[in-house]
Amino acid sequence: MTPENIVSAGIEQNLKQFLLVLSVSLSVATLPQIFSWFRLIPYTLLLVIVGLGLAFLDVRLVSLSPQLILTIFLPPLLFEAAWNLDWSKLKQDLVPISIYAGLGVVISVVGVALANQLVGASLATALLVGACLSATDPVSVVAVFRELGVEKRLAILMEGESLFNDGIAVVAFSFLVGISLGTDEFEIPTLVARFFAVVGIGIGVGSLIGFGISYLTQRFDLPLVEQSLTLVSAYGTYIITEDLGGSGVIGVVTTGLILGNFGSLIGMQPSTRLAVTQFWDFLAFFVNSIVFLLIGDQIRFADLRANLGLIAVTIGAMLLTRAIAIYGLGALSNWLAKSRISLPDQTVLWWGGLRGSVSIALALSVPVVLQERTEIISTVFGVVLFTLLVQGLTTKPLLEKLGLLNNESVRQEYLEAIARWTALSRVLQYLTPANTRPEIDPEFYHYQKALVQGQLDSLQDEINQLRNEYPQLRDFGSEQLQQQLLAIEADTYAEFIRSGRLSSKLSPVLQEVFKNMEGNVI
Repeated sequence: MTPENIVSAGIEQNLKQFLLVLSVSLSVATLPQIFSWFRLIPYTLLLVIVGLGLAFLDVRLVSLSPQLILTIFLPPLLFEAAWNLDWSKLKQDLVPISIYAGLGVVISVVGVALANQLVGASLATALLVGACLSATDPVSVVAVFRELGVEKRLAILMEGESLFNDGIAVVAFSFLVGISLGTDEFEIPTLVARFFAVVGIGIGVGSLIGFGISYLTQRFDLPLVEQSLTLVSAYGTYIITEDLGGSGVIGVVTTGLILGNFGSLIGMQPSTRLAVTQFWDFLAFFVNSIVFLLIGDQIRFADLRANLGLIAVTIGAMLLTRAIAIYGLGALSNWLAKSRISLPDQTVLWWGGLRGSVSIALALSVPVVLQERTEIISTVFGVVLFTLLVQGLTTKPLLEKLGLLNNESVRQEYLEAIARWTALSRVLQYLTPANTRPEIDPEFYHYQKALVQGQLDSLQDEINQLRNEYPQLRDFGSEQLQQQLLAIEADTYAEFIRSGRLSSKLSPVLQEVFKNMEGNVI
């Protein structure tokens, strides 16, 4: 067989595997529509369960490599989460998020490593297991929280911490691998310097690409090109940053935050911004469907049984160190920055700290030359499985118990009532004397107006009843209006720049006004 035929056969085999995985994932997505009781399980966790079933039957869909997750799957998932993260709200909690993402990783690595050493694991194994499990996976957390519908601030705390500590955990893992292999020495000043260099390169490259594309898209209005640029920026930032020795994860998060909160406002039309958001929602669903199925499918039950003791100890250590980090650092943040993170919120942050694809990728990245590699992978897989199935499936009952779960059905009912009221108001506006057509009897117009007005009054009563019964809907409606006003202001500045009447971006006025208004209310 010629080299060309070998390459062609390899591509065909990979395509068949990809289509098989995708077919299984989409089939799982239809299960809740056929069997109603499946709706009690979040879609991502349902994929893990199906993957476990396939692994139990020894059906392996594809070989999961760390490069596959880190290079192909992780950039779009991180970018989508950062794109949808509201910077104006994120920066209000930047202190607790930074503390959780920074000191929290250190506490996790040290605590898990000490517990592993107490049961006989070597120092290299203990440190690498701790590093693999130090990141709360943004893929898992964002997917589960969005499906359950969590209060916005709590979701931002969880997502922000997940995104930032994910990058820090990857950096810590690379340092510890070097120490385990003997290529790096454990010297605090050197490690601190390297850490800031790696993080700095990630932020620098991400900022350069993010702002560069933001100003570039001001000069033209080509929706498909702008959408494609966001995709190129996600992968390009990751690859370039890694090649320069920085953290690709932090670079992608930085680019996503800039484009989602700055570039999309000054350089994209509202319709383009909506199309890009929908594109990334689709891509996140697409990639999540594959990743979570493959996590379950890669489980090796024989290896899990052989390391059950170590897995149990690691789970206990992980939960304990997570509790110390969340409650201890939460108290520190409340004292330093007046964060006002309540005890119920901290409880959800503790229990909702799931592990997933990033931990799996790091475990698979452990060099083959390390004798404990199989032990590390089995331990990490077992802990990830516990967090996804036990913590993931019990997060919703916990939210309900603590009274933190937003009623999504009520919110949807409210939005539908608002949409109908808006539509009928436009219909009523059309039925004005100015639009009266001579061939239609005026009495018929009056009759139609009376019918529409009656429906409007009924809808207004329904809206008032919902607002009185669920006071949180008042804040929800106010937030939506403010976001619309901010978008209109930004679109106007962008229009002036594109037409050449304005040479540079103007700072938004309303954003500061709304912020001051909230401060006065408080």
